[in-house]
Amino acid sequence: MEVVVVPSAEQVASLAADAVCRLLQGAPGAVLGLATGSSPLALYAELIARHRRGEVSFARARAFTLDEYVGLPAGHPESYREVIRRELEDHVDFGPGAVRGPDGTAADLDRACREYEQAIRAAGGVDLQVLGIGTDGHVAFNEPGSSLTSLTRPKALAQQTRTDNARFFGGRVQEVPSLCLTQGLGTIGRAGHLVLLACGQQKAQAVAATVEGPLSASCPASVLQLHPHATVLLDPAAASALRHRGYYDLAWANKPAGQGL
Repeated sequence: MEVVVVPSAEQVASLAADAVCRLLQGAPGAVLGLATGSSPLALYAELIARHRRGEVSFARARAFTLDEYVGLPAGHPESYREVIRRELEDHVDFGPGAVRGPDGTAADLDRACREYEQAIRAAGGVDLQVLGIGTDGHVAFNEPGSSLTSLTRPKALAQQTRTDNARFFGGRVQEVPSLCLTQGLGTIGRAGHLVLLACGQQKAQAVAATVEGPLSASCPASVLQLHPHATVLLDPAAASALRHRGYYDLAWANKPAGQGL
């Protein structure tokens, strides 16, 4: 696992954008994995800025989102498909239908999950997956206890996650759906490159468990330890609980010039 600590959240977003842009410049038809929540918002803003400067195009790219609430109507401002549309898709040049998310309004949720898995495979898999991390170590909506080989499926949300996400629902926990559809840890692990972004003191313990703790379903994000190309981008606050912070800084400083993430 490649752990990179940079001085600010802005630099976390910039490094992640470098990786996305490098991929699309070399492979314009690449498949992106898009996360929601607060962690990737600065990345999306940076990608929009670079697109407006003519530095990157999404015209031939495709994208799959990680997860979706169950029960929110299409177009609800906090549905994750709507968040991605609002925060990225509407501001760049993705083609019609190029961005897809799990269908949280489906009558048959299990079938919707199977079809989503099939769609990702039919696209050739995700080339670069953007990830955030929850305070309990979840990635996507894979809560503690999730199988490390799980696939896209319906999942009940932990109370901690609903409490954390209440800020998007006017602070009203009771309005946060209790069920979701989420890519599984096994699904996420098939992506070619995992890029996890974490900023802020509230993420420090989860980051430490992910990077330096044991591989365990108790910290779903620890599955990144098994991936051949996983990058963890941190600001100093998110890195503050790491025991081997000096090693990660040294490893990054000694990386060959011009070599990307």
